Parts: sequence; C-alpha cells; structure tokens
Amino acid sequence: MSNILAQNKKAAFNYFLEEKFEAGMVLVGSEVKSVKAGHVSMVDSFITIKDEQAVIKKLYIKAYENASLAEGKQNETRERVLLLKKQQIRKLKEKSEQKGYTIVPTKIYITRGLVKVEIALAKGKHTYDKKETQKERDLERQAKREGN
Repeated sequence: MSNILAQNKKAAFNYFLEEKFEAGMVLVGSEVKSVKAGHVSMVDSFITIKDEQAVIKKLYIKAYENASLAEGKQNETRERVLLLKKQQIRKLKEKSEQKGYTIVPTKIYITRGLVKVEIALAKGKHTYDKKETQKERDLERQAKREGN
C-alpha cells in the first residue's frame, strides 16, 4: 500500500477487525481527483450488501472545485459501489447477517494509480474491551517515552 489517503482510526478501536479485503471503488472523474488531493473522510461510513453488490455509504468526498459543468455537482456523501469478487461478496453477506458482525472501511489508498479501499469484516467490541485497548496503548506510549 503505497499512498494512504485516509484511515478510519475509530474502526480498530470500536471493532475487532477479523478479515480484511481490498476493493476498488466506482468513482466519477472529479471524485478521483478530489480523493487523490486528500479531500476524503471516512467518519461514520459503513458498508452494506445490496442487490449482490457491496455499497459504501456516508463516505464523504469533497466536491472538486475545477470540475466541469458537464459532470455536474456530485452529492458528496452518495452511495458508491465497491468492486469485489462474487465469492467475497457472498462471504461478507453471510458473516454480516450474523449477530454482532458488520463491514467497515479501514483505509483508502492509491495503488498503481487506482483508488482502493481496504474493508474489514468486524465484530463489535464491548466497553470493557475498549478500555483494555486504551490501557494497552497508554502502556506502549509510556514505554516509548521511557526508552527515549
């Protein structure tokens, strides 16, 4: 993964990330330019399976200022289709229908000029799990300070 444009840091805190997948994203030309400029936010975004397609919802991509009038103004949080293989979509659908599982985007990055999304099959954490994660981070941070 050469060039990470956005990360969903809350995903690792709120969920146990069990299995990760790489997916392409169907974008309009002006959206690609905006994403490559780093004008993207993954806050509150999630993925659903609709009509045998994976769809990312609430992904914010800022409208590109220099977009032509022919493209028109795009809705910044519209649904965008993800490109995955049928077996992967079937597996994600089966798992996400189980209690406690969801599909979350974790990263958006560029590989060989293509915009890719890393998505993860995730299981929700309880409050005590989140406290444990925070405690581990604090201990690591303290060990780094003492080491320097």
